[in-house]
Amino acid sequence: MKVKEVSQLTGVSVRTLHHYDDIGLLTPDGTTEAGYRLYSDDNLATLQQILFFRELGFSLKKIKELLKSPSFDRQEAFEMQRKMLLEKRKQLDSMITTIEKTIQYGRGEIVMTNEEKFKGFDFSKNPYEQEAKERWGDKAVDESNKKVAQFGPELGEEMNRIYFSLAGIRHMDPSSDEAQSGIGEWFTLLNTMGSYSLEAFAGLGEIYVADERFRKNIDQFGDGLALFMRDAMSFYAE
Repeated sequence: MKVKEVSQLTGVSVRTLHHYDDIGLLTPDGTTEAGYRLYSDDNLATLQQILFFRELGFSLKKIKELLKSPSFDRQEAFEMQRKMLLEKRKQLDSMITTIEKTIQYGRGEIVMTNEEKFKGFDFSKNPYEQEAKERWGDKAVDESNKKVAQFGPELGEEMNRIYFSLAGIRHMDPSSDEAQSGIGEWFTLLNTMGSYSLEAFAGLGEIYVADERFRKNIDQFGDGLALFMRDAMSFYAE
């Protein structure tokens, strides 16, 4: 299949597929005489695997490490992903029950304890958390927060403006021109209060998802914004 056909089949943008090829995550098995990418059935199976990992919150870097590992077994990975998705479904079912009860509680139909109001929420199983602590440590996370606090209200206003702007496009492809333009503003702003290499910028994006303090602060501007920013920052760094 040509790249446009794969895009239409999977919903993954052509630009993202090109990016996956550029970083060595998903390289098509063939090309046409004109130089166009051709994806085999095996490529499609790998792409499916990548999308499952993405849905479960894995970074592109981590996915590449897993797929390139000599010990990687596709069938075992599918079984692991199935187990993780079932756990995710169980948590979502619990949260749906909680919100349904909360609606009834708001109508005065039932009584809810404080414990019942938060049943189903679980921030203890983030796949990035341990990786982030090992690579950057809690101290680096705390220092990053303090660095922001040292600047005046003008910086905070500019940060909020960019947050709101990115929140407005968070449902778009993180690799789109609009997303990359917005995240470029974020990169420029961060470098007014520190020195961030592209690698550090991508690493900070991982922390936005891994550290609950960052994630909750960012997601108040729009649900899922932290995840969107992480993906856009990773693409920008690449």
